[in-house]
Amino acid sequence: MKVFSVVIPILLIGILFGSCNREEEQGTHTGNTTAKSKESLVVVNRYLTRTEEEDIKYYIERHDLKVVETGSGLRYSIVKQGDGSLPKRGDLVTLEYKVRLITGELLYSSDESGPLVFQVGKGGVESGLEEAILHLKVGDRAVIILPSHLAFGLLGDHKKIPKRATIIYEIDFKKLSKKQ
Repeated sequence: MKVFSVVIPILLIGILFGSCNREEEQGTHTGNTTAKSKESLVVVNRYLTRTEEEDIKYYIERHDLKVVETGSGLRYSIVKQGDGSLPKRGDLVTLEYKVRLITGELLYSSDESGPLVFQVGKGGVESGLEEAILHLKVGDRAVIILPSHLAFGLLGDHKKIPKRATIIYEIDFKKLSKKQ
C-alpha cells in the first residue's frame, strides 16, 4: 500500500507535467511548425528554382543559343528572322510547333495534331507562350524556353508534361490575322 501512495502521486505529477509540456509544445507547435514548414518550403523552392535555372543555362550552352530573357524568366531565341508583323492582343496567330522537355524528349507536335491557333491575350495556352509570341514576327522561327512557372507549373498537364517541367517550344510563326 505504501508503494501505491508513493507511486500514484509521482504518476500524477508526471502526467500533469507531461500534459503541460504537451500544451506548450502544441502552442509552440502550431506557431513554430507553420513557420518551420514555410521556411522548409522556401528552402525547397529555392533549391528547385536554382536547379531549374542551372538546367536552362546548360540547355542554352549545349544548343549554342543566343537568347533574350524577359523579366518573367522567359527566354527565347530567334533562329530565323521573319519579315511579317508583330502580333497584338486580340490577334489570331497560327504556329507550327514542337514541344519538348528540356531533356529533348518530344511530347507534342503540330505534325501530329495540326497547327496551334490561338487568340493572343485570351488564354488557352501557357502564359509563357502568350508572352513570347508578342516578341515574334510572322515568319520567325524561334526556340522558346518556358520555366515551369510559365508552363504547366506544379501539376503538369496530366498527360505528357510532368509536374515542374521546363518545356521548350520550337515554333514557326506561320500566320497572323489582325483583330478587327
